[in-house]
Amino acid sequence: MMTNQPSPSAHGILAASARIDGLFTNSPLVEQQTANTALGLRLFAKVETLNPIRSFKGRGTDWWLKSQPAGDGAIVSASAGNFGQGLAYVGRAQGRRVVIFSARTANPAKIAAMRRLGAEVFLEGDDFDQAKAAARAYAETHGYSFVEDGALKEIAEGAGTIALEITERLGRDGVSLQAIVVPLGNGALLTGIGTWIRANAPECKVIGVVAANAPAMKRSWESGRIISTETAATAADGIAVRECVPYALDCMKTTVDDVWKAGETAIRQARDFCRLHYGLVVEEAGAAGIAGLLEHGKALAGANVATILCGANVRTDIA
Repeated sequence: MMTNQPSPSAHGILAASARIDGLFTNSPLVEQQTANTALGLRLFAKVETLNPIRSFKGRGTDWWLKSQPAGDGAIVSASAGNFGQGLAYVGRAQGRRVVIFSARTANPAKIAAMRRLGAEVFLEGDDFDQAKAAARAYAETHGYSFVEDGALKEIAEGAGTIALEITERLGRDGVSLQAIVVPLGNGALLTGIGTWIRANAPECKVIGVVAANAPAMKRSWESGRIISTETAATAADGIAVRECVPYALDCMKTTVDDVWKAGETAIRQARDFCRLHYGLVVEEAGAAGIAGLLEHGKALAGANVATILCGANVRTDIA
């Protein structure tokens, strides 16, 4: 599982926070007493759904592209939709061609959004990991850069700026966190946040949440070896991972305290929880931290806890 790339760093996160497009940074950190009462703890929710792509992905994609040498070659990646929107947005700003591969089963609203932002989108395979394999092959064939979410330190560092903003805000308010609960898909968000927390709030537990129907990252982290699953049949498409990213798993060894799994019922309930208590539309993967707290939150009773509501690109083609 070892990789040669350096791990994300707190220094890199600080640098990213100064250069990422302000449209993606300084998002609201909200607390609602009704949510606290429902969960039996004090919850601070970082709202990453109000920017132009309605997810946190613009942070990492912007920092990654700004860290690259100038060029005009195409950028190729795979995405369930949100990462692709991030690449499309920042690529358009720098005049770069962006090619995204998504599964034939991907959310049509996310496909339309990527295309609206200027990405060329190809639909290949029955799930995200099959689309990723097609994207990698396409990039190799044409000599283009392949950008893998979860496999690049700059993407994790961009995501880690969320934790920087949380700790700075709570520090000003005199609040110390006991835990931060983070959706876990390809791992960039979790490892970026874990990197910052380890360096600046080491007493805070870092907890990832996978969908119980897509447990590859949890099983791999717990076993210390790559474990793939045959399916990742979850409504939380943004964390529907069958095949792990080795770099992210390496980084998780030193940045993560625990990984929870949340069932489909809890994931659906988490969407409703966000609408009821925050008045927000949040997609299933974006609410996975809440889903984890609904199932496992008793372990954090009375604690100060943060989570990230990290996407709001919901399906509109099904009830």
